[in-house]
Amino acid sequence: MSDVEEAITRAHHEEWVRVVASLTRRFGDLDIAEEAAAEAFATAVGRWPTGGVPPNPGAWLTTTANRRAIDRIRRENKRDDKHKEAQMVYDHDPPEPVGAIDDDRLRLIFTCCHPALALQTRVALTLRMVGGLTVPEIARAFLVQETAMERRITRAKAKIKAACIPYRVPAAQDLPARVSGVLAVLYLVFNEGYLATGPGTDPLRHGLTAEAIRLTRLIRALMPDDGEVAGLLALMLLTEARGTARVSASGELVPLAEQDRGAWDAALIAEGHRLVRQRLAAAAAGAAPGRYQILAAINAVHTSARDIRDTDWSQALALYDQLVRLDPSPIIALNRAIAVAELDGPQVALAAVDRLADALAGYHAYHATRADLLRRLGHSQQSRAAYDKAIELAGNTAETAYLTRRRDQLR
Repeated sequence: MSDVEEAITRAHHEEWVRVVASLTRRFGDLDIAEEAAAEAFATAVGRWPTGGVPPNPGAWLTTTANRRAIDRIRRENKRDDKHKEAQMVYDHDPPEPVGAIDDDRLRLIFTCCHPALALQTRVALTLRMVGGLTVPEIARAFLVQETAMERRITRAKAKIKAACIPYRVPAAQDLPARVSGVLAVLYLVFNEGYLATGPGTDPLRHGLTAEAIRLTRLIRALMPDDGEVAGLLALMLLTEARGTARVSASGELVPLAEQDRGAWDAALIAEGHRLVRQRLAAAAAGAAPGRYQILAAINAVHTSARDIRDTDWSQALALYDQLVRLDPSPIIALNRAIAVAELDGPQVALAAVDRLADALAGYHAYHATRADLLRRLGHSQQSRAAYDKAIELAGNTAETAYLTRRRDQLR
């Protein structure tokens, strides 16, 4: 990669959110903000390789994006008031107040997670506009078709325009009504970083996990008494602690049972356990735990065991039972079945997994779990077929390599 290409890539990562956030606040339209920013970066790709990188790439991108936004407003001829306002902007206008949140990316996430939109819709929209995830990545996270997700995001933008929902920086009193959507966004961004779903990306995207953790820490500072914020932070830390052992040197996914636990990050585990203990104490005092708090407690069970054989599967299953009552999703039921297999055997677990066939037919982890249970039961031919389906649906090369090896080890 040339120096200019590196500069463009670095500018994209550092400036995209800032430019989109600035234009969204200024023009009140996420479509205009995104398209103007995209045009500015496209112009940079065309000009910088020949003309050189400007002294201040961020300012250049912001100015160019502002001009593109104003040009579009002029062409539309439907926004006279905004047109007049736009003519007075550029870099000379004073900065707008940031409200309760002093971070561009987090502020824009809270702004987009407006309670007037359905939770899944606001999460999908925010993942696309702010989280940096593509439509295929978001669709895989929600287990829906790409076309369906594209329509969902388009309808969300249309509703925002039709209902005149303002892109207003939320005040401190607005945060509790929006935090559930924000946490859902950060959880899905973290998951995409911890194990990428796309075949053309690195299996682990450390930039995404680090950013999700950073933003969750900021929310915890804003809302220190919110149990689900603490729970999500603990969940991220305990998951991230295992990241270095997640993929082998040969690029193959390493499942939990085979990971080198000595390679786990002890500091992250200690911090995560401390947060879990605090939430358990709050639960004992009468504060019912939420979804993220229970997931964090399950991860604490796994990271407390020095060896997979030391795992307290009874405690893990009890936590899954509690989680299923709170969130009866098929993915939670699938993960619960893995704990069932350790306590009651693969036959009982397989029966539970097979009941999820209709809901999870397009989910690779469902077929991978079936394949492993069938292997343990000695049903090699059925196991091979399940591995084949899991490989077909697997999202990245690390998972594909692991599943292929397991399949090829069958007799």
